[in-house]
Amino acid sequence: MSIDWYHFTPWTSLVGGMIIGVAAAAFVLFNGRIAGISGILGGLLRPVRGDIGWRLAFLLGLVGAPLAYAMFATLPAVTVAADNVTLIIAGLLVGLGTRYGAGCTSGHGVCGLSRQSPRSLAATAAFMLAGFATVFATRHLFT
Repeated sequence: MSIDWYHFTPWTSLVGGMIIGVAAAAFVLFNGRIAGISGILGGLLRPVRGDIGWRLAFLLGLVGAPLAYAMFATLPAVTVAADNVTLIIAGLLVGLGTRYGAGCTSGHGVCGLSRQSPRSLAATAAFMLAGFATVFATRHLFT
């Protein structure tokens, strides 16, 4: 195993993680809500009056931030090494997992762990173990 030193970015990763942490803390402090993407998006599928604006603003910010960044710098190239069928199946499995796990990695991993939620600890451990097993299987068993 070797480290790709060109793509090893501990400082920018640290700053990015700090920004995510501050944003999640501010969101719960000022809005009283958890910044879990699946819950925010799911709330738009069954809208409640007075609950739509902040959800749309949050999701528009997720889409708008990279677009705003692209006005000042070049976005990194995105390479997806999978076909469309694989991506569709993967997306459906992620959606199923977020329903089964009562949340996503942002809700459990960022917000739940910081609140010391035992349920979020179990969910995040399950997410990580499933990811480890998937990478091991696809790189070592099915090649």
